[in-house]
Amino acid sequence: MPDKKNKILLVEDDDSLGYLLSEYLRIKDFDVYWAQTGKKALELIEENTHHLIILDVMLPDIDGFTLAHEFTAQFPEIPFIFLTARSLKIDVLKGFSLGAVDYLKKPIDEEELVARIHSLLSRIQPTLKENDSKNFLYNIGDYEFDSKRQELLFNGKPVHLTARENDLLLYLVQNKNKLCSHKDILVRLWGKNDYFNRKSLNVFISHLRKYLQNDPKIKIENLHKKGFILKVE
Repeated sequence: MPDKKNKILLVEDDDSLGYLLSEYLRIKDFDVYWAQTGKKALELIEENTHHLIILDVMLPDIDGFTLAHEFTAQFPEIPFIFLTARSLKIDVLKGFSLGAVDYLKKPIDEEELVARIHSLLSRIQPTLKENDSKNFLYNIGDYEFDSKRQELLFNGKPVHLTARENDLLLYLVQNKNKLCSHKDILVRLWGKNDYFNRKSLNVFISHLRKYLQNDPKIKIENLHKKGFILKVE
């Protein structure tokens, strides 16, 4: 029988924390690959298919933000969570701007981590199954959006989307020319409506506006304190 376990890449250089988290996640029925350096993490992600990456910011060889950039460039379909002792607002927002779907601060409660992982995967995987059985190709003005491949094409040239960018654009496209409230977007895609997630949403909206700027018929309009509308003439 094929392995049904969700595969997690844990990138954590601390021996004690890395061992504790990897063993706890295995007890919770996850298949865990543990890397203590950025170099090892890049090797593991090339060798195996992963459903989620848990990434420490402070690593001995490669800065976690730099490593996150590498992950999103090569594997935009894999979501990742930052796990770090750095709690400055600028670090949190930088993590979200790189495509992180969550940002957890040390010391982390293992049960909370598992709950967040389950919440994240439950939001992502039904979307993938839905795309397998229903339409996953959408025309947006002069663009073609392939939500299954996480690609946005303009004149045949693809832009590869992160998992969060893909989910957000899919939600806006499915509600084209309709108001999508901040709350509905955040609860559906982030799982929680709070300050940091609202800031993260604004970052990802900026990404999508940049990707769609080649067609003047397309606009993502911001209704102050209400939400966003994907307008397509």
